[in-house]
Parts: sequence; structure tokens; C-alpha cells
Amino acid sequence: MTAQDPHTCPDGYEVSTDPHRIDAARVHAWLSTDSYWARGISRDRQDRAIAESLNFGLYEQVSGTQVAYARVVTDTATFAWLCDVYVDRAVRGKNLGTALIAAVDAHLAPLGLRRVMLATADAHGLYAKFGFRRPESTDIWMIKARE
Repeated sequence: MTAQDPHTCPDGYEVSTDPHRIDAARVHAWLSTDSYWARGISRDRQDRAIAESLNFGLYEQVSGTQVAYARVVTDTATFAWLCDVYVDRAVRGKNLGTALIAAVDAHLAPLGLRRVMLATADAHGLYAKFGFRRPESTDIWMIKARE
């Protein structure tokens, strides 16, 4: 299943939500070694996260090689959490991150979710293009984190 109109993806690339296309080993390598938010995550834990989420892969059309990834945790009715957004360093600068987030946004829009959230230390400008903003009041938000 293609997650977006192919015209919004740069030539030669496509986004898919087909879970069978996800290159779990590659996603694990990216996140466990090159991300600031999941560095050191075990392969088992990452595989469980993939299995229980809505996954978006961005692929080179000719080779089928996965070059980017995003994951959404959602109840598909009221809430979604966008996470693990990663673009391979070898293809950064080609607007693939924008294409990936556009695909996520287009896929979630018909669900009528009340909130789509994310937490990120970077790329705020990218997410702002899709309506993400800082919460007006942080007084209501709480978090329980386990290291």
C-alpha cells in the first residue's frame, strides 16, 4: 500500500506502509547507532516497537532499498505519537524527510485524530510545515520515564 500520492515524493522514491517491506535490521542499525533518542536500543525491543506500530518506509523505487523510516503509535481514533523519524545520512538534503512526514500526515488526516504528538530535539522547522507547534501550556503535560 502506498502511503501518499507519488507526485509528492521526489522522483525515484516512494513511501509505503506495507509492514513486510520494512528492513528491520537497517532500521535497528540506524536507530541504535546514529539516533540520539534510541541509541543502544536492543534489536528485540526495536522489533517489538515495529510490530506494534504503524510504520512508514521510504524506498528507492528501482532498488527497493529503504532510505528512511517513521513510526506512529496510535489508537486510530483520537491520538497518535509520531516517533523514530530517520533519514539515511547518504540521502539527506533531497527533501525525503519532508516527503516522509507528508505521507504520515496524509495517512493520518482522514482518521480525524484530536492530537498527533512528537518529541524532537531537531528539525522543528520541518514539523512546523505540517502544523506541529509547541504546546501552549506545559502545565497539563506529564511524563513517566523509565531509563
